[in-house]
Amino acid sequence: MTQIHPTAIIEPGAELGERVRIGPYCIIGADVRLGDDSELISHVVLAGRTTIGPRARIFPFASIGHQPQDLKFHGEPSTLTIGADCMIRESVTMNPGTEGGGLATVVGDKCVFLTGAHVAHDCRVGNNVIFSNNVMLAGHCTVQDFAIIGGGAAVHQFCRIGAHAFIGGLSGVENDVIPYGIAIGNRAHLAGLNIVGLKRRGFSREVIHDIRKAYRLLFADEGTLQERVEDVAASFEGHGVVHEILDFIREGGNRSICTPRDAQEG
Repeated sequence: MTQIHPTAIIEPGAELGERVRIGPYCIIGADVRLGDDSELISHVVLAGRTTIGPRARIFPFASIGHQPQDLKFHGEPSTLTIGADCMIRESVTMNPGTEGGGLATVVGDKCVFLTGAHVAHDCRVGNNVIFSNNVMLAGHCTVQDFAIIGGGAAVHQFCRIGAHAFIGGLSGVENDVIPYGIAIGNRAHLAGLNIVGLKRRGFSREVIHDIRKAYRLLFADEGTLQERVEDVAASFEGHGVVHEILDFIREGGNRSICTPRDAQEG
């Protein structure tokens, strides 16, 4: 049964799923679609062309779907899409896309955004991602599945964070972080592999051993990174997890690859 507090404001045109619960002083805009079994605790504002999947829980003072913080934005019909089973804590902000980034910001399923986290325009966030308190994700970033970003970390626009990567708290990330990597520091450097995360997610000892060996070869002193990528590809032919890292590097992007301070680290 849908429950809407009498102080909530639901603009005509908004689409609410079955069994939603809308708490006190929430505001839902005309172009918002809210999935089944979702709950807005109180004082939540959903605006713009925003679609939120089922079973979302959104906490007080979250501002979701308002105009992007981009001075080039001129009112184009951009969207924000959030998947199923997401938790969005107090004072989180998420913005829709812009014309310069494909008009869409997309967040996957089963993500957690803790207090004060920000997802800027034109970002792509995968599934099972965790943003700790006050994480700042600038525009046009990509965060792949199962990545975790520690409290107070800032990610430069156009950066890519690979699957299962871990970003340490208060880090300033200005380059792409490979899948399964750990990045830490004021100007973040690669500090090894997310071994704890790999174990928690059931990766076998053999696979973890292979990833560590590939990591050391990739960031050795000899040759260029491109040459080392091809050498590792030949050594680990058919190894899906290692090739996930290699494909990430080959794809490239607007930013460089985050590297270790010490080539033998990890």
